[in-house]
Amino acid sequence: MNDWQRLGQRLDGERFWDDVEALSKIGALEPKGICRLALDEKDNQARLWLVEQGTSLGCTVHYDALGNVFLRLEGQDPSLAPLLIGSHLDSQPRAGAHDGALGVLAGLATLRTLVDEGITPRRPLEIVAWTNEEGARFAPGASGSSWFAGQREYTSIVEAVDSHGTRFGDALKDCLALLGAHGLDFRPDPFVPHAFLELHIEQGPILESLHKSVGVVSGIQGVNWYEITVEGQANHAGTTPRGARRDAFDAAHELITALKAAAYEQGDELRFTIGKFSLWPDSVNTIAQRATFTIDLRHPSQNVLESLDMRFRELAERQWRGCDVHLKVASRVAPVKFPESLLEVLRQSASSDCSDVPELVSGAFHDAIHLAHVCPTAMLFTPCRAGISHHPDEHIERDDAESATRVLAEAAGRLLN
Repeated sequence: MNDWQRLGQRLDGERFWDDVEALSKIGALEPKGICRLALDEKDNQARLWLVEQGTSLGCTVHYDALGNVFLRLEGQDPSLAPLLIGSHLDSQPRAGAHDGALGVLAGLATLRTLVDEGITPRRPLEIVAWTNEEGARFAPGASGSSWFAGQREYTSIVEAVDSHGTRFGDALKDCLALLGAHGLDFRPDPFVPHAFLELHIEQGPILESLHKSVGVVSGIQGVNWYEITVEGQANHAGTTPRGARRDAFDAAHELITALKAAAYEQGDELRFTIGKFSLWPDSVNTIAQRATFTIDLRHPSQNVLESLDMRFRELAERQWRGCDVHLKVASRVAPVKFPESLLEVLRQSASSDCSDVPELVSGAFHDAIHLAHVCPTAMLFTPCRAGISHHPDEHIERDDAESATRVLAEAAGRLLN
């Protein structure tokens, strides 16, 4: 047996879980949960914690123009492209401790195993923590990975503004200064990895219902985000007859009914969500002059997303209850299918620990959806209780997380050599 084989079996599960618990304390909320919004004090503190771990293991630590942090373990041939493993450290405002963070920690555990065992892989290994995956503070999310993969321009990312009026670019400047003050190497430009692997909690109930610790992710649904504004006319609620009203709320209600009907024609695979809805002037006795709402639209087929995009635009071109509609595409990310060759590596790595490994399509988007545009990319899922995430009740079982991390390490061993 070569040194790099069965790398998952050599992984120190106790040390891995110690790291999970240590990171969960950064940004911890009472009585449970965490809050690490992108580029805030706690998110930057989590970065520095990761930097400390990498430095203690003798890694070279880099950061780039978007604040993405990389821990590099050199390989026998430094000229080879590195295997990249990771996820993100930022969270929703009231979140669980494992969404994103688990993927970074699993990569760290893999790297730690190589160092502890004195194994130098053929090609370098880099662990990455991507900036602003969640998009909770600065929308849209996945800023660091989308820029790295050439899917978004730097100039558009840094102009995003949070709810307090802070520019992404200003918060990023503070983060970069902090990383620079710790003597880290600045690597401004993206590179092309050999492959990218990401372990993530499922954020759904399937693996738990199947009593499986790990699942192979075959691809990720595409997602379109829309911002829709309906413009009517404010007037007195008590004196304006129905026929004389241009009520933005009534118009929005009818439009939403039509949008949902068009979406649901595509079957149960489609996901249609209105996450925000607001009225102006927001007064109890005034007819709404303006209604604004968002749509999160997801499906694994790009053809379906494009067809619905055309249908949504057609509906937005009409007047509803005498009101005009303005539709803006806030974000558009195409679905991806991960390469069969890399999926087979994950299947083989998982089969040593579990029989009949499930395969799933991710309903949530992840940094991997962008990395898939620049290198072979794939994901593993591990179950979370009742499928709950983005909430303090998010919970993973230690045995499940450890099993999935061993599968990741096993796959890494194969790809590194």
